[in-house]
Amino acid sequence: MVRRTDKKPGVLRSLDWWTIAIYMCLLVFGWVSVCGASYTYGDTDIFSLSSRSGMQIVWIGTSICLGFVILMLDDRFYDTFAYVIYAALLLLLFATIFNPHEIKGSRSWLVMGPLRLQPAEFAKFATALAVAKLMSAYGFTMSRWKHFAAAAAVVLLPMLFIVGQKETGSALVYLSFFLMFYREGMPGSILFTGVAMVIYFVVGIRYGEVQLWETPTMTGTFVVMLLIQIFTTSMIGIYCRNKREMRMLLYILIGVTAVALLFSKYVIPFNIVWVQVAISLILMIYLIYQGLSSRIRNYYLIAAFCLGSVIFFLSASYILNNVLEVHQRTRINVLLGLEEDLSGAGYNVHQSEIAIGSGGLEGKGFLNGTQTKLKYVPEQDTDFIFCTVGEEEGFLGSAGVLLLFLALILRLIFLAERQPFRFSRIYGYCVLSIFLFHVFINVGMVLGLTPVIGIPLPFFSYGGSSLWGFTILLFIFLRLDAGRNMTRE
Repeated sequence: MVRRTDKKPGVLRSLDWWTIAIYMCLLVFGWVSVCGASYTYGDTDIFSLSSRSGMQIVWIGTSICLGFVILMLDDRFYDTFAYVIYAALLLLLFATIFNPHEIKGSRSWLVMGPLRLQPAEFAKFATALAVAKLMSAYGFTMSRWKHFAAAAAVVLLPMLFIVGQKETGSALVYLSFFLMFYREGMPGSILFTGVAMVIYFVVGIRYGEVQLWETPTMTGTFVVMLLIQIFTTSMIGIYCRNKREMRMLLYILIGVTAVALLFSKYVIPFNIVWVQVAISLILMIYLIYQGLSSRIRNYYLIAAFCLGSVIFFLSASYILNNVLEVHQRTRINVLLGLEEDLSGAGYNVHQSEIAIGSGGLEGKGFLNGTQTKLKYVPEQDTDFIFCTVGEEEGFLGSAGVLLLFLALILRLIFLAERQPFRFSRIYGYCVLSIFLFHVFINVGMVLGLTPVIGIPLPFFSYGGSSLWGFTILLFIFLRLDAGRNMTRE
């Protein structure tokens, strides 16, 4: 049963006005950036609805009204109707797959006359509500694989529908929910496995054609196989609490690998990877044997990690060359330095880096950027909006924007930790994870540090769908936080 305390403050008094102040600042700086990115020399009215800067004012105004409506609703509404909202957005996502309107190769937009909406932006808050509802149920624990699988399914289902719309970038955002899973008790080994897979892919592809010490062995394959064995044996010391066994295995595998490398270099040249594959196979058999003899389940899980790592790595090249689209493959190769392509896939990032670099310390001033005014940077008012900040406001302005986002992230952590109810805390960490992913990836791709996957910068990128989506996501959490004074009987 839920009741409110007799002396509870009203919604407006309970709101976290610091977060709202940060939100308003981001909206203002976002509009200034959109104005600078979309401005053309000779324009006389930046407030005209025929211009992007004028339309962004409309989106900002409607977003503020939308946030106010969300705050006026009862906070229990979001808990009660979480699954209904999630089901409705899933249905909309599924229907969008068969949308006849294709924009830039993607079917993720619903076109209704002059209005275009992207359901994937709204599915984020719906998924956050649904997973918070599921995980706040009595008896739910992330340590049980059945419960973890159910929570992962809630997150992965909209992700699959969005991939079906050919919108891979928006789909990848849903991986950010695993940060919340980790906070709520997901084993760290799962998060580590994800990071390890990224390392395998990057190292294996980047150095896949580089010879090791003038032997027939490729450096990328050699390093990844060695990492798999080191990670696997290290897990024995961590999860099976057997440091002695871990050290013994590390000495053996490194010793055998070193002997094989020297033999290949000075005696008979051969591919050392075959020795590493044999070591990995023997290591897996040993782990299974130890699991059977000691009846410690962790040995089986470590063996599964080793097998999965080998399979993933050996299939990485196939995935890159046969599964990914040509433009996605080219972007990855450009990021890893395997291709230059400054006039093709690397053009956006190259021009963005020039724009940011030309801003210097203090920038060129509002509406005075040359790279952006001459439209050298494609998508400069949407996905690459941060380059406008760098050019017009310089390093100081860019640092200021990043500090604002940092303040928002830290404030969200504070709000999430003070929630008395699990539903509110989980939803808060979902919001935090989504914002963190968007900011890190968007700024990273503009600077050439992460792949270009086409996701907006919250409150900065032009467009109503992203602005509404982020506003709904944030203000639902603010409304839940304002209802923290409820008590349960």
